[in-house]
Amino acid sequence: MNSGWTYREQVDRSAHGLTVLDYYTQRYRHSSRAEWQQRIQSGQVLLDQAETTPETGLLAGQWLTYQRPPWQEPDVPLNFEVIYEDAELMMVAKPSGLPVLPGGGFLEHTLLWRLQQRYPQTTPLPIHRLGRGTSGLMLLARSPKARAHLSQQLRDRQMHKVYRALAQGNSMPDCFSITTPIGKQAHPVLGYIYAAHPQGAVAQSDCQVLRRDAETALLEVSILTGRPHQIRIHLAAAGHPLVGDPLYTIGGVPMTDRPSVNGKLAVPGDCGYHLHAIHLSFTHPNGQLMTFTCPPPAELRND
Repeated sequence: MNSGWTYREQVDRSAHGLTVLDYYTQRYRHSSRAEWQQRIQSGQVLLDQAETTPETGLLAGQWLTYQRPPWQEPDVPLNFEVIYEDAELMMVAKPSGLPVLPGGGFLEHTLLWRLQQRYPQTTPLPIHRLGRGTSGLMLLARSPKARAHLSQQLRDRQMHKVYRALAQGNSMPDCFSITTPIGKQAHPVLGYIYAAHPQGAVAQSDCQVLRRDAETALLEVSILTGRPHQIRIHLAAAGHPLVGDPLYTIGGVPMTDRPSVNGKLAVPGDCGYHLHAIHLSFTHPNGQLMTFTCPPPAELRND
């Protein structure tokens, strides 16, 4: 069991006039209306630091607090390797299955929590994210200066990121680029999810075939942009979803019409796909060019 968590948020203008129950039911669909009603009635939800009722109307600017009691988090691989560190930054190898940030039922079983326990005074902070099922290189900043410098490189597309991916099918060209826009799409549980979307943000993935097998292909993918779940969405949009991906199907859209193997609708944090961050290049705040490589798991090697 973890130690529980307190979620605090301010009521915005769009929620003005909603009841407390309607607010939580509409915004946090992972729980049913009956579950939210029970939490409010039991005093787990506070309005401006006082107990409230499900029928209480909200005013913009008020503060809501949900005191979630301790819960059992799913088991995940908790160990990670520190590949490099200095006073400004850190590079780690994240295992597949370990979430980077809290969310989706994870709090202490995350990379950020583990870093907070190991470096309580100055916790390294992620510059970019990897999906829970993605393994490989993660860059973190250890100072405000480094965080600003590295984040700017990411925004300016000066950080070179290369991945290994195992895709369905083997009929794609030797080299190809995918530029399908990525945006938000409605999801019955999460509210929204990222997917291929004609009005989405610009995204580009450059792919090269390393090996063709009977029904799959091993790819190396360089991304110039870093949209959420970009490679998973792009390869699915190109007709070659990642092998084992429980969420994204051909067209780059999520499967929201049937449950996954666990009996629930698939969400981005579900694992099973094969994707690894193998190379990462960037400029250190001191001006030095740095390049790192993280050996991929067996199924993504090109031996």
